[in-house]
Amino acid sequence: MIVPPTNVRVLIATKPVDFRKGAMGLAAIVEAEFKADPFSGVIYVFRSKRADRIKLLFWDGTGVCLLIKRLESSQFRWPKIEGGVMRLSPAQLSALLEGLDWTRVHAQRVQRPTATL
Repeated sequence: MIVPPTNVRVLIATKPVDFRKGAMGLAAIVEAEFKADPFSGVIYVFRSKRADRIKLLFWDGTGVCLLIKRLESSQFRWPKIEGGVMRLSPAQLSALLEGLDWTRVHAQRVQRPTATL
């Protein structure tokens, strides 16, 4: 299982992209359509038309990484197809990559502790 760090931002493109594009082609989409920096450390998630493939694009500090996954007998759960992006938590991304229903994963917010002497 791929588990991203808890402090990373994850943005998912809700509209399918041309899966013939490589890392630099997807980086160009991030810059042109989302007006964002593909080399900022944010994980950008892209889907195929058939919803059985996924690509993750991110900068790890030393280079551009492109992760590709294809499910053999099912499809990834995706939000409604529309323009733009939506934010996921790292836990939701992990569920999505496993082929699970990521919409059922919710982060619990806890109050920041204070040190007492």
